[in-house]
Amino acid sequence: MENYVTGMLVTELCKMCCIAYQARNTIHPEKPNETCKMTLDNLFFGQEPISLDDLLSHFPGRRVQILDVLRLLGPINSSMPPMFIYGSASTGKTSVVLQIFRHLNRPFVYVSCLTCYSPRILFESILNQLLLHKKSAANHYSSAMKCEKPSDFINFLREALINIIDIFKGNSGKMSTSKSKGGQVNGRMIYLIFDSFELVREWDKSSTILPFLFGLSDILKMPEVGMIFISNTSPDTYHSNTGYIEPVPVYFPEYTEEELRQIFMRNQVNRKLYSSFLDIVLRPFCRITRRVDELSTAISMLFKKYCEPLSDVGVVPNEEMKRKLYSHLKPHIAPSLNEIFMVASQSCLESEANQETRRNRSGRKSMSCGYFDEIDFHMSTSAKYLLISAFLASKNPATLDASFFDSTGGSDNHKRKRKASEKSMGQKEAAEQEQLMKGPGTFALERLLAIFQCITSVGEDLIGEEEEGNDGSRGGGGSNGLMSDVLLQLSSLCNSNFIVKGGSCPLEGSTRYRSTVSEELALKVARSLKFPLSKYLYRR
Repeated sequence: MENYVTGMLVTELCKMCCIAYQARNTIHPEKPNETCKMTLDNLFFGQEPISLDDLLSHFPGRRVQILDVLRLLGPINSSMPPMFIYGSASTGKTSVVLQIFRHLNRPFVYVSCLTCYSPRILFESILNQLLLHKKSAANHYSSAMKCEKPSDFINFLREALINIIDIFKGNSGKMSTSKSKGGQVNGRMIYLIFDSFELVREWDKSSTILPFLFGLSDILKMPEVGMIFISNTSPDTYHSNTGYIEPVPVYFPEYTEEELRQIFMRNQVNRKLYSSFLDIVLRPFCRITRRVDELSTAISMLFKKYCEPLSDVGVVPNEEMKRKLYSHLKPHIAPSLNEIFMVASQSCLESEANQETRRNRSGRKSMSCGYFDEIDFHMSTSAKYLLISAFLASKNPATLDASFFDSTGGSDNHKRKRKASEKSMGQKEAAEQEQLMKGPGTFALERLLAIFQCITSVGEDLIGEEEEGNDGSRGGGGSNGLMSDVLLQLSSLCNSNFIVKGGSCPLEGSTRYRSTVSEELALKVARSLKFPLSKYLYRR
């Protein structure tokens, strides 16, 4: 079954496009008598050049961006303005850039601000590549030179660039490399590529490092050097009072549904079977995320589940078989959709299998009080209460807040009920179906904070009763501690997609929110706090 899944484009491109960086920068153990010197081949991509048609076919939906980058790079030996390539994560920015340099067969220096997480490491990584220096056991894994100050880096960088460019000029048309097309180096230009550039904003003294890196081309004044910055954020997020030439932006938009279909259909042996599978899963998943890496993880496991009823995975499915396969896959789609929000290392299908194994091995006591109360992520106490508050605000009608969160505890008002008639039962079922179709309701910030304050006071009362039974005393001030960072926790929950922002209410003029967590997860969080969530849920 793996043969039908391992052809995913994202895996193929990631492997290809990391070769250039790994070949030059990965630390390899060497014997003491082996040389640590690299060659000029290490400044190239590391594989045979590809044609423009192959380059365009490798990246569905990226034709415009590839041609824009090629236009800005220009012909051989032409100078270029600094280039700023940006777009959301997993939109092919780094892969496209590296494959373009493979197509052009031009030398470049690649550094990632994810692995080079400080100015010193970044400076030394660039200098090591330009000086053809590789860290190894023979040199005690040290850099070619130590460099911490930007002023020192400029001097070392200019000297290293001049030496490399002089070699290219002297050997142009004569120097043969095993990696170059036709045995010649394409031009005398060399390019510096800064990947994950948005992470520089989190460094110490980023206010000075950012304009320094943006202004490298102005400081060096070397037309043979090109600068390329790759970022997940737009140029507007890099404001500075220091003047520098603004780089030319190239935007990589998110993939459309049709482009994602082309990506996942690549290298599939049974294309008709896989196409019928994508007809089922691609559209609902695209409503949640369009990141290729997240989609490939979820879709690959679902495709295995989709093919389970088949004895021969090479068969061409007819309409009856498609309906049978869909019925088999349908129960697993919704859990996989929820799994994308968590970005877990294991897919939900694997988690289900692991959970079943753990249930069989655990005893009845541990099943009832231990395993089901565990949550798979760390969350502060105030964030847990805020998550429960958002769930209640989305689940319960706003008109029942007073009855649920009054001084008596809420649920007493629902104890005495008259026997429902058949008509009222039918209306109740219709209302339940309508509410199910509508999904969780939206709520205002004021209502969320009011519910939060009520349930935290209930939680403190429960804790106080336990402490009073044990010690006979109780500490105060817990509510103020929980309320102090509630807005910060709300922002974190929104960033984690536990709570999403909706449109502004035209009457109230305020932003409304909606909870995205399931009742199962909310109950787990409530159990971890020993909070009686079911007591405050409106059951129709």
